[in-house]
Amino acid sequence: MQSLTNHFLVAMPSLQEPFFKHAVAYICEHNDEGAMGLVINQPIDVTVGELLDKIDIDNDKSQQAAGRQVFAGGPVKTDRGFVLHTPKPGYASSQSLSSEIMITTSKDVLASLTTEDAPEQFIITLGYAGWSEGQLEQELLENSWLIMEADPEVIFNTPINERWHKALELMGIDANKLSLEAGHA
Repeated sequence: MQSLTNHFLVAMPSLQEPFFKHAVAYICEHNDEGAMGLVINQPIDVTVGELLDKIDIDNDKSQQAAGRQVFAGGPVKTDRGFVLHTPKPGYASSQSLSSEIMITTSKDVLASLTTEDAPEQFIITLGYAGWSEGQLEQELLENSWLIMEADPEVIFNTPINERWHKALELMGIDANKLSLEAGHA
């Protein structure tokens, strides 16, 4: 199977596991050993400013970014933070995932998020979704997920509660016409 890095996994309605119900997961890495992704549409009751306070990073609460929601990126290592952001010169600790999306876990990037040095757009997740070798491929065979190339507009500019519907819409799918039943022709 080709790598699904820089793709979205869009949960099918039949995927009823509470964490992944109507989830949109951005795949950061996918290879023969498994996959790692971040769910981009499951907000938690923590703002960027509150998170930075909890990890003792000074931040400017007057900045709009301080009030942004933090996301539950997945059920694995929920104490670990990830920042998906648009490219920014000088962010040596960030890894490029595409020409429009970078990822980092660096504290110096976190410290910049409520300053003028922040990337133009970003989201923070706590935790990640992980799939062991062959697990994601099996879930795809079970029709748990739809796959599409990632679109930064969905991550950074689509309201949180509309991301699942927007991803489906970009694939030409009407969410109201999706069945809860999965099958093979």
